[in-house]
Amino acid sequence: MPELTAPAPRSTRSKGIGRVLIVVYGILALGATGRSFVQIANAVRDSQQVPLAFWLSALASVVYIVATIALIAPGRVWYRVAWITITFELVGVLVVGTLSLTHPELFARPSVWSWYGNGYLFIPLVLPVLGMLWLRWRRPESDAVDRDASPDAA
Repeated sequence: MPELTAPAPRSTRSKGIGRVLIVVYGILALGATGRSFVQIANAVRDSQQVPLAFWLSALASVVYIVATIALIAPGRVWYRVAWITITFELVGVLVVGTLSLTHPELFARPSVWSWYGNGYLFIPLVLPVLGMLWLRWRRPESDAVDRDASPDAA
């Protein structure tokens, strides 16, 4: 008699566009991390107060690092972490982008998300939208199995 087992959770990673998405997130993570490190180090070295924009760049770098890991790692937990980080990223880009236009005095020195990421060719604005579309398309199989097995599925 064949052994019945639940399907293993799929990784959110895939071939093609998924790999491109992961690579772009990884590059953005490196770029934002490098930028924030240099900005904060220079401000501290010059005995200046570290501007809000520099801390926002550091926050963006953490978001990109976690999103990259979550897109690579398999399982439902990492899938949810990917959704949370990418949603946070989109909200951050929209809020910081809008504030940088309405209150430019807060962003005399730009952050990764200032002006909707124009310093990064607007990739910070477009990337979370693409990430959300891809996550929606790549929902782990175990989520579909759990949803089908739930009492509400009827």
